[in-house]
Amino acid sequence: MVYLDHAATTPVPRAVADEMYAVLTERFGNPSSQYPMGLEMKKQVEAWRAIVAKALGCQTGELYFTSCGTEGDAWAITAGCWQNRRVGKHIVTTAVEHSAVLESCRWMEKQGWEVTYVAPEPATGRISAEAVLDAVRPDTALVSCMLVNNELGCVYPITEIAKGLAAKNPQTLLHTDAVQGFMKVPFTPKSLGADFVTISAHKIGGPKGIGALYIGQRVRNPRPLLPGGGQESGLRSGTEATAQIAGFAKAVELRQAFLKEHPHHLEEIRDYAREKLAQLPDVQLIGQGDAPHILSIAMVGWPSQNIVNDLGSQGICISAGSACHKGKPSHVVASLKLPKKTAGSVIRLSFGPETTTADIDACAAALARHHDTRMPML
Repeated sequence: MVYLDHAATTPVPRAVADEMYAVLTERFGNPSSQYPMGLEMKKQVEAWRAIVAKALGCQTGELYFTSCGTEGDAWAITAGCWQNRRVGKHIVTTAVEHSAVLESCRWMEKQGWEVTYVAPEPATGRISAEAVLDAVRPDTALVSCMLVNNELGCVYPITEIAKGLAAKNPQTLLHTDAVQGFMKVPFTPKSLGADFVTISAHKIGGPKGIGALYIGQRVRNPRPLLPGGGQESGLRSGTEATAQIAGFAKAVELRQAFLKEHPHHLEEIRDYAREKLAQLPDVQLIGQGDAPHILSIAMVGWPSQNIVNDLGSQGICISAGSACHKGKPSHVVASLKLPKKTAGSVIRLSFGPETTTADIDACAAALARHHDTRMPML
């Protein structure tokens, strides 16, 4: 199998699975229990938290475990709006956010909030800090802008947005969904100037079902996500998912070792794929992505879902940049204002530590066969 869909989820290394298995079968104590096994697990959870926090570049007391990136996004938006409810009831976000952010904002609209959705530049997918800041008003409680777009690989100017907010409306809080950026592009919450940062384990070789939310010092008395037994400093109650947390920490350690030994691997694979695939008939590069692990292309005239299905039958895993639901492109692709034949043909390749040039060669050969043996339908 050739796996080129790391932006969707990543393979779990054996070392991560082994760590989780040991916790499930041998160190299964509840961290809230008062006997030695439970107390030891409480210490261990904090040690794992410290590993993830150090990789993110924050204090352990600023990092809260969640079940996933979606939960972190939803929590950040509701907590930010709650704190600044007296500032105003206006949110600024972008039209190309992950659905976790967009649907949370739409839910806030149903509760009487107003949301401005900043559109990207046509064709490139880029969003300028100026465009975001122009949408900010005196009553803007929260700005939410992702760090790396999951379909296009565009890296958005969070640092510049934060500096602009500090000058224009310093009470406005800033959230960034950094799920696609964590351990792929260099940043810390402090370097970004963000008040909330969402990350997720299964994008870096960790298990599904665990993520984390950074909550900065400007967020005073954050609104709890889940009231209850008082876990996660009283902000997200519920028995800690110790095996998933252990897997998260182990995945972070492995990814750090990989980045130290092979710091430019993902960029080299992306650039190789960009050059190789651009040589194929009817292939067009989509957007101007800067992230090292995402490449979006279109085989103009060939429906993207047909390509995904054909390559999947050959053991090559890619994804459709467009949802292809009733022939409509995804909201991200639609925002680029591409010609219909191009928009309906967008596919995404995304890479990880395991990706090789041979994988790219296999994908290119499969795409060439698809072009030569199938009929365009758009």
